[in-house]
Amino acid sequence: MEHSSYELRKGTDSMPEQRIKAKPFNKSSFVITATLVVLLILTIYGFLTFDYKDLQFWDAVLSTGETIRTMFLEPQMNHFTFGEALKQVSITLGLAFLTTIFGGVIALFLALLAARNLSTKTVSVVVKAIVSFIRAVPTVLWVLIFAVAAGLGGVAAVIGMTFHSVSYLVKAFSESFEELDKGVIEALKASGAGWWKIVFQAVIPSSMSYLISWTFMRFEINFAVAVAMGAAAGAGGIGFDMFMASSFYYDVREVGFITYLILAFAIVLELVATQIKKRLKVRS
Repeated sequence: MEHSSYELRKGTDSMPEQRIKAKPFNKSSFVITATLVVLLILTIYGFLTFDYKDLQFWDAVLSTGETIRTMFLEPQMNHFTFGEALKQVSITLGLAFLTTIFGGVIALFLALLAARNLSTKTVSVVVKAIVSFIRAVPTVLWVLIFAVAAGLGGVAAVIGMTFHSVSYLVKAFSESFEELDKGVIEALKASGAGWWKIVFQAVIPSSMSYLISWTFMRFEINFAVAVAMGAAAGAGGIGFDMFMASSFYYDVREVGFITYLILAFAIVLELVATQIKKRLKVRS
């Protein structure tokens, strides 16, 4: 008995000691956690101190649920025909396509200047800093800024959306250019190739799949933004019809129909984008 207890103690002592390592203090994690806690406290405080003006909470919840049920389970057209709805969607698609084309062409040239392997360090930093500032400002705000000069309408929407598309695509394109093998560029320079020859013979052909993929992704974003601009900036299209149905007519059934129509076109765009990406992968 004593022998067995001795072996047990011996076996236990021979086992490697397991120590629980404490995670080092991470300042960024602490700041994120503290921020979330503060926001949670402020949210709870806001709900507790908000002046509801004798609002019956559960009645409001039931009324909202009934509105949503009517909107999405009983969609119908009351102020336009299906053909007119398709025409308005085509206007929204045209606005998205136009801003994407303008933004893609301008961004392609600026991305060549922003890429570190194709430009000087000073020019690259300046271009990236400018587009970062543009990208930080929401598209709606840019549209309203240009609306001061051009007035609310399609012109301000096109300029504002193009402005933001350029900043988005410059970042995407320049990062694609910077992933190019440095040996290829150095070999072309050693053979006496000029800057434009390097761009058209090596940079753009090798990055073509990325350029098309990013451009089409921005087109999908611009379609969603064009819907919002139709209401916010008076750019027309299906977004303006949704604004009229929700704010002027207060026809929730028509809002539901427009929502389903926009969703259907968004799904079609996603399917087309998926097919394009598959073909590009096969070619590459």
